[in-house]
Parts: sequence; structure tokens; C-alpha cells
Amino acid sequence: MAPVQTTKMSNFRWVICGLLFLATTVNYMDRQVLSLTWKDFIAVDFHWTDANYGFITGMFSLFYAIANLFAGKFIDWMGTKKGYLIAIFVWSTGAVLHAGCGWVAMNLEGYDSIAALRAVEAGSDAAIAIATISVWLFLSCRLILAVGEAGNFPAAIKATAEYFPAKDRAFSTSIFNSGASVGALAAPATIPLLARAWGWEMAFIIIGVLGYVWMGLWLWLYEKPRKNKRVNQAELNYIEQDIDIAEVQNREAVKEEKAIPFFKCFSYKQTWAFLVGKFMTDGVWWFFLFWAPAYFSDQYGYTSDSTMGILLIFTLYFIVTVLSIGGGYLPKYFVEKRGMNPYLGRMRAMLIFACFPVLGLLAQPMGAYSPWWPAILIGLLGAGHQAWSANLFSTIGDMFPKSTIGTIVGLGTMTGGFGSMAINMGSGEFFTWAAAQGSAFSFFGFEGKPAAYMVVFCICAVAYLIGWCIMKTLVPKYKPIVVE
Repeated sequence: MAPVQTTKMSNFRWVICGLLFLATTVNYMDRQVLSLTWKDFIAVDFHWTDANYGFITGMFSLFYAIANLFAGKFIDWMGTKKGYLIAIFVWSTGAVLHAGCGWVAMNLEGYDSIAALRAVEAGSDAAIAIATISVWLFLSCRLILAVGEAGNFPAAIKATAEYFPAKDRAFSTSIFNSGASVGALAAPATIPLLARAWGWEMAFIIIGVLGYVWMGLWLWLYEKPRKNKRVNQAELNYIEQDIDIAEVQNREAVKEEKAIPFFKCFSYKQTWAFLVGKFMTDGVWWFFLFWAPAYFSDQYGYTSDSTMGILLIFTLYFIVTVLSIGGGYLPKYFVEKRGMNPYLGRMRAMLIFACFPVLGLLAQPMGAYSPWWPAILIGLLGAGHQAWSANLFSTIGDMFPKSTIGTIVGLGTMTGGFGSMAINMGSGEFFTWAAAQGSAFSFFGFEGKPAAYMVVFCICAVAYLIGWCIMKTLVPKYKPIVVE
């Protein structure tokens, strides 16, 4: 006699969603260890300048952008389980390897200890040699980190498609994607304290090892729904409720929708509008992600491991996390309540979000009254960016056939990486130069390095409005691409 099928549905899909959330949180924390330790810990050991750090962050942005072009195809080729395991193994290994850079530099330069490296006279030929070799060692680790981290979102999105019906995917995606915000909040509260207690090397190791722990959970818990003994028939039926519809739609798509050849994509103004939007604005987010801890240390003396330093960075990202949630509602309001087409509603919302970064112009002047003002204003800028970015990605679906969306996303990620590389490398060189100039360089009442920060903040403040104007000029109204 066949066993009676229970009518109560299991909910294992949410366990999988929880794993995706944890992976995204670890992904973001691994990325932030360097930005939260370099100024107050690593730079002291290796005699780094802002230019050295800017070079590392700029090249990481480029590595990550290039890797994203291939990550999705790799995950499709390896499958979700193996592909995700390989991705997190690679980035966790890259994270842990950072801890060995000091030991390798010490031996290559012929010193007995890290303390001996630190004791070398600043500005001497020996100090420059130590800085140079250590920069290239860290850069090698950042390359490994970038290649692995690029696999996180393609793998997570693929797992979501496997475990959730179409109607639940947006919600489940928003849950695991919130791991980025949680990681941004957790990192300043933990990483500097780890570095102070056990050294910056242990901060890299401890955060990196979290990825290996996650791998164990993934191996134990993940199988495709039909093969997973933790998914009962009722839940499987729920997960696969639209599988027949999807198959029909896919067959129709193959018949009706042709992919746009790669090079032909560049002949459309819609492509260039998206690329400009990414190039102009991605670098702003990465600049504040990589430089905010150093900014509060440089300008106000609050090191990343001080209570005040931790609270300032935490407040900044808390504002980003809470306010950016509204980014998806505003275009919906314009479309549903005001009757606009999706593209027009999205562009109207993006214009509003592009005004948020203008508040960055006040960060330096208001910092004279309290460091809380820059934290709040940069947080508002970051919230505007996240809302802008979410809607910018959505313009692809408004304009391009589904068969070409992946290609356009890859191209946009690449150009965003170029913009990030430019602002991070340029800022590092600029800060080093401005610090050396002192009072000889002034801007808006600030001198030396504070003046350089003011210049970069001004660039960040207007980048979104310039990007929006160029996009609107290229594509003034809703015009989806139809492939003949």
C-alpha cells in the first residue's frame, strides 16, 4: 500500500534562501576587510600611501568587472551546487591569503619580523621597496577574491529560480540581496575590533573561514528540489507550479525573439544610455565603500577600531539600508498611480534619486560642526545610489529583448568597473599629491588633503545628474528594441 502523502507543505526553500543570504553577507564582509584595516593597521606596517591603496582598489574593481562577464556562464556550465561551491572556495581562499602577505613581504625583503618592516624609515628607498612588493602581493590576493566573488550573484539567482516559483522570486531575491546591506552593517562593527584584538591578519582569516563553514552547510543541505529529501511533494508542486507555463513561454520566445549579435548591441542608443549610467555612477558607490573609513580617520581622527569610528560607519550604512528600500516603490507609483509607461516612470524616479547625491556637497563643510553630518549625508548619498542602481538595471528589461539582457548587463558591469577603477586610482594619487602640497593647494576654503576630498565629493555629487541628462538625451522616450 502506497504511503499517504501529507497535505502540509514543507518550507525548505526558505532554508535555501537563508543560505543565499548568508553567502551574500560573507561576500560583502570579505570585500570590506581591507577598507576597514588598511589605514590604521596595514599602511603602518608596509608604508602605504593613499596612491598605493587607490591602485589596489582600482584594480580590484577592474578584476571584478571582467570576472562578471564570465561568471554566469561558468555557473551555468558547472551547475548551481558545484558552481557555488567553487566560487565561494575561491573567494574565501583569496580572503585568507591576504593574511600571508606580510610574511611573504618580510621574507622577500630579508627582514626578521613585521615589526622590522614597520621600523624602516618612512620615505626611504627601503620603505618604498616594502610598499611596492606588499602592494603587488595584496593585489594578487584581490584578483583571486574578485574572481570568486563574481560568482555569488549568478549562482544565487540561479538557485532562486530553481527553488521558487516565478511569483515569489522577486521577494526571495530581495531577501538574499539584503545580505549585502547586513554585511555592510556587520563589517564595521566586527572587523576593526578583530584587527585590534588579534591583528589585521586574523581579521582576514576569521572572515575568510566563514566561507568554508558555509561550504559545509551547502554540501549538506543543497540538492535540486526533485532530489532533495527535505522537500516534500506538496512543496515540490508549489515550486514547480509554473513549470509548464515557463516551458511554453520559452518555446515561444525561441520562435519569436532573436538574440541581438554582440557587436550590433553597440549600434543602439539604448545600449549607450545604460553604459553611460553605469560608468558615471558605479564608481561613486565603490569610492565611498573603499574610502569612507579612511576619510573619518584622516579628517576627524576616529580610527576604524575606535567606538566613534565604528558608530559613524555603521550609521552611514544603516541609512543606506533603510532608505534604499523605497527605491522600488517610487517608479511603481508613477506607473500605477500616474499612468506613465514603465520607462518614463523609472526615469522620473531616477531623476529624483539623482538629486540625493547632491547632498554630498555639504559633507565636508558640515563636518566642521560634527562628524555625524558627513556620516548622515554620505548615507543619504549612498541610499540614492542604491535606489538609482536598482532602477537603472530595470531599464534594460524596459528596452531590450530577454535574449539580450545578460549581454547588456555584462557590458554595463564592465563599464561600471572602468568608472570605479578611474575614481579609486585617481583619488589615491590625488590625495597623496594634495597632502604633499599642503596649503599650496586649496579648494572651497579647504587646504591640502581636505581640499582633495572636497573635490572628489563634488564630482560624486553631480555624477548622477550628468549621467541622467546624457541618458535622457540618448533615449528621450520609451523605445523598446524589436529584433526583426
